[in-house]
Amino acid sequence: MLLRMSTLLLRTLREDPADAEVPSHRLLLRAGYVRRAAPGGYTWLPLGKLVLDRITAIVRDEMTAIGDQEVHFPALLPAEPYRTSGRWTEYGDDIFTLADRKGADHLLAPTHEELAALLVKDLFTSYRDFPVTLFQIQTKFRDEARPRAGLLRGREFLMKDAYSFDLDDAGLQAAYDRHRAAYERVFTRLGLDFTTVHAMSGAMGGSASEEFLAATPVGEDTFVGCTACDYAANTEAVVTRAPAAGDPDAHPPAEAHDTPETPTIAALVELAEARKLGGRTGWTAADTLKNVVLSVRRPGAERVEPLVIGLPGDREVDLKRVEAVLAPATVAVFEDWDAHPELVRGYIGPQILAKYGIRYLVDPRVVPGTAWLTGANEPGRHATDVVCERDFVPDGTIEAAEVRPGDPCPACDGGELTIRRGIEVGHIFQLGRRYTDAFAVDVLGPEGKPVRPTMGCYGIGVSRAVAAVAEQHHDDRGLVWPTAVAPCDVHLVAAGKGPQLDAALDLGGRLAAAGLRVLVDDRTHVSAGVKFTDAELIGVPRAVVVGRRLADGYVELRDRASGERTEVPVEDIVERLRDEVGATRHNGV
Repeated sequence: MLLRMSTLLLRTLREDPADAEVPSHRLLLRAGYVRRAAPGGYTWLPLGKLVLDRITAIVRDEMTAIGDQEVHFPALLPAEPYRTSGRWTEYGDDIFTLADRKGADHLLAPTHEELAALLVKDLFTSYRDFPVTLFQIQTKFRDEARPRAGLLRGREFLMKDAYSFDLDDAGLQAAYDRHRAAYERVFTRLGLDFTTVHAMSGAMGGSASEEFLAATPVGEDTFVGCTACDYAANTEAVVTRAPAAGDPDAHPPAEAHDTPETPTIAALVELAEARKLGGRTGWTAADTLKNVVLSVRRPGAERVEPLVIGLPGDREVDLKRVEAVLAPATVAVFEDWDAHPELVRGYIGPQILAKYGIRYLVDPRVVPGTAWLTGANEPGRHATDVVCERDFVPDGTIEAAEVRPGDPCPACDGGELTIRRGIEVGHIFQLGRRYTDAFAVDVLGPEGKPVRPTMGCYGIGVSRAVAAVAEQHHDDRGLVWPTAVAPCDVHLVAAGKGPQLDAALDLGGRLAAAGLRVLVDDRTHVSAGVKFTDAELIGVPRAVVVGRRLADGYVELRDRASGERTEVPVEDIVERLRDEVGATRHNGV
């Protein structure tokens, strides 16, 4: 393949676009890989499409290697299957919906579990047809409220989804393990620094779930790792170690105190210490029970319900964790105080919540027998020795508190959690029978009785992976693509006109004939300085400069990642580059 920049649909930019928030967005626009077409939607220009196609090919290669079969579902889907599964309502405002000319409801597909289940039901009737795994690489749509960060948070994106069907849980586990290993190979081949973490299933449903996160400071996901073991999890899935329960009757009776002007935990602790509330000193924020009120709306419900979450006062509620636990319900900060006068803002305690039918969930640290300084449900008053299971009984526990560096590891003794940020590039789920139950997918089993298959789902954000690679592989001059995903293997720069340009074009033809992908900067209307700047911005792994040393029989080979420059005889450059690129391909890079 030979591309000439004089005729290529490419426009590089000298300045950063005003709306580009993260490096991948900024550099993919500046280097001419994509152009914004609409909020959350991008046009792929030739160089960008080459990168997208190379990543797609790697994904397809690893999926077919484990026996997955490729299909292609439509993106425009009827509403009925999603109503049957419940996700028409569960997705809420996150999906694009429309009606056809006959008034029938449709949606632009966010994912295709329903269609996969229906296809298997239509075609397979016997246990002999199983196991089977189908995959597709298809455009998906989400009505993202705030599209941002370029390809990382858009409304239209390319995804690979695979759906496994097995007759029992052991088969599902085997399929899950195959895909987990295949995903690790995919992301290794893409050159990504990634971590596999425990995750929440969310609206997908099912049991086991893991995410593959590409580490980067601009990632929207936070994840933890342990300093002493291999535990890793999305912060939404971190489990808190609960202390041992105590005797609820081992504490003095609860006592209310006047605590004026203490609507905050800090003010309350200061007053409690100064006045020795409850006959004690040494008060800290961790001794207080903070009660946070949220609004929860269940899918399809018109009424919003208040939910109170109790947690130690030295912690804050992490709304992303709450949303992950309560999905598919939506969660918001509570504002309807006038409708609930029993909730005294700043002085809420759990003692009265059951009386008013308000659901109360507590942090796992709030266990039976623990005594707390908390609100007395009167303006300007708090109570000491409010004991769990004596003075209040929670409706359950919830992982809602922020996770902090240094928190104890839930998987080992002595380890502490560290926190990093990352981009979700893949997610795998053990769905179980949610969708086969919804559509009554039954096949004849080996004993002549109906068997209901169990499902797994395995997704990779293909277009998002382009941005993830760009986030991890760039410097202050531009993109630095790994060989496996770069649009071309070699970028030829003709530093001058006449003999240098003729030599560059000739060399480009010979490199292309040797099986390399070549980009030749044969533009005659720009300076050599601009060509060098564009070469660094575009980020092809190797650049060959045909310049003044051509008269002596040499060209300059530049390594984009290391910056190393080597003079190579013109007669040797084709063989050298063919061997270098061939070696990386042979090694699966």
